[in-house]
Formats: sequence, C-alpha cells, structure tokens
Amino acid sequence: MKPNNELKKNIWISFFGLFTSMSTLICCALPALLVSVGLGATMVGLVSTYPSLIWLSENKLLVFSLSFIMLCISSYAQYRARFLPCPIDPDEARACTSARLWSKRITIFSIVVWAIGATFAIVPMFL
Repeated sequence: MKPNNELKKNIWISFFGLFTSMSTLICCALPALLVSVGLGATMVGLVSTYPSLIWLSENKLLVFSLSFIMLCISSYAQYRARFLPCPIDPDEARACTSARLWSKRITIFSIVVWAIGATFAIVPMFL
C-alpha cells in the first residue's frame, strides 16, 4: 500500500472515531446539560422527535465501549502513521503533512469529547 493511501485510510479511521465519540455526547452529556440549565422541555422535544436517543441512553455502556474501541484503533493508526514517508513533490508533501496534522487533531478532539461524555454518563453510575 502506498503511503498516501495509508494516510487517507488513517484520516477515515479518525473521522469514524470522532463520529462514535460524538454519539456518546448525544446520548449522555447533551441530556444532562439541557436538564441542568433548565431546558427539560427541549429535551422532551428532542426525545419525541428522535426516539432513538432513548435507545442510546439505555445502552450507554455499549455505546461507550464501541466508541472506546474505535478511539483505540484510531490512536493506534495515528501512532503507526507518524513516521510514514510523504511524497517528494512539494505540493503533495505539504498535503501529506497537513493531512497528518488534521488527523492527529481530530483524534485528540475525539478523545476529549469521549472523556467529557464519560464524565457525564459513566462516572455518576459508580458514585
């Protein structure tokens, strides 16, 4: 596999990690935030419009477990891709470097989002 294809694959893995970590916020942190600032009626409206939010909340351990696995895969892909060579062409080298930087940022942002969701959803279960 060419290094450029490997980088594209890693970017997609990072985006999927971001997608799964955002689902943890939707299932757990968003409802807690809305209710804590007095927007309970908004939360009721969201649940009636999108009933699948209830399933996400009921299965939050599954959601968090799957998103944790995806974040681990994404982080491992980032670790492996950090020393892959970039093309010699200056334009392609800049694009390669930029893609690596954005992929790393997306992975770090995903981990932060996941940690926020876990703080709101999982930690209170053990207190």
